[in-house]
This record gives sequence, C-alpha cells and structure tokens, in this order.
Amino acid sequence: MYATLFDFDGVLVDSEPVHLAAFNDVLSSRGVSIDEKEYAARYYSLDDAGVFRDVLARGRSTLDEEQVRALVAAKAPRFMERFEAGFRVFPGAPELVLRRAERGPVGIVSSALVAEIDFALQRMGVRDAVRFIIAGGDATASKPDPAPYRAALAALSRLGHNEGVVAVEDSLGGVASARGAGVACVAVAHAYSARELEDAGAQRVVKSLAELTDALLEES
Repeated sequence: MYATLFDFDGVLVDSEPVHLAAFNDVLSSRGVSIDEKEYAARYYSLDDAGVFRDVLARGRSTLDEEQVRALVAAKAPRFMERFEAGFRVFPGAPELVLRRAERGPVGIVSSALVAEIDFALQRMGVRDAVRFIIAGGDATASKPDPAPYRAALAALSRLGHNEGVVAVEDSLGGVASARGAGVACVAVAHAYSARELEDAGAQRVVKSLAELTDALLEES
C-alpha cells in the first residue's frame, strides 16, 4: 500500500484566485490589498491567519489573536460565496483521488479551512475516498513549516500505515513543508516553474495531473 497526501488549493481545485479575491474583500476596509504577483510569491502556502498577520504587519498594524480570528471568520463566507459560484477542479482531479485511494490511504494536507475542503470533496464526489484532512489550524504551524505533514504522518500511523508516502504539491512552501517532514514530493507546475519547484525540493515535477501515473508517484 502507498499513501498519497494531496495539497488542496492549486492542486485539486483551481481556487487560489478565489482566495485572493476574498482576502482583498476583507482587507479593503483597512485600505490594504494584495496583488496577484505578491500573493503568488508570499502567500500560496500560508493559512488564512498567516496571510492576515503578514499583510497587516507590513502595514505596521499590530493584531492580537482575537482580531486575527475575526478576519479569518470574515473571509470564510466571502470565499465560499465565490467558490460555490465558480467552482473549478483541475482536469482529472476526482479520478486521480479515487485511483490513489485504491493504492492506499489518501489524505488532504492543506492550509484551507476544513469546511472549504469538505465542500469541494463532496462536490467532486470523492469525500469517502479521503481518510483524513489536515486543514488550516490543525497543525502547530502552517506551511512552509513541516508541521502539517508531520501531523499527516501521525494520522497515517494511527491508521496503521507505515509504508510508502508521497505528497502532491503545487507551491514552493508546500514542497518545503513536505520535504521538511521527510515526505517524498511530486509537484504540479500549475503556478510555479519546474525549476522553482525543483529548487524547493520537489523530486519530480509534472505539468498536469494527467502525468501523475502510479509508477511516477511511487518511484519518487
């Protein structure tokens, strides 16, 4: 058996532009915004709380944790409204999840909120194929820290799985998180170049999910 740990945003669902729009919805009241280039360079792998802390700290705003939680809560409905209206999965994502579930346990390791992940997995028709979810706030730190993948390894251990494991990521921080936890990582070049992903530590890089054969994933 071979376990597969999927990132979510940017790997299975084309949702990063939706997150950016929702962040800017909330930040507009503070006179702050994030542009696409900055978002890709700094925030793809962070959880919502981490994004708000970083953006506002650079604007010399100091936030306590209650304020951070309030901003995260304000973003959630704005994201879901946009996400439901323009839901998009990357071609082949549902089929890939189902196929990998036949090879071993599948987990999601993401900085997204669990409600967002659950909604998408249900919409994709693959929720029952996913054994566990490590969502934003479930680990002691967010990507690029290894903590989310360490939490996923602990979840696999509780399932009795101590064999091969591979992560599928799309961001530099996500690759760094997986590799920092000692997890093999294949990256999909949906947002970054193959060179950037390889430099971050990805052992293999593909252009699309269609290239993720079982052989490639289990040889990484």
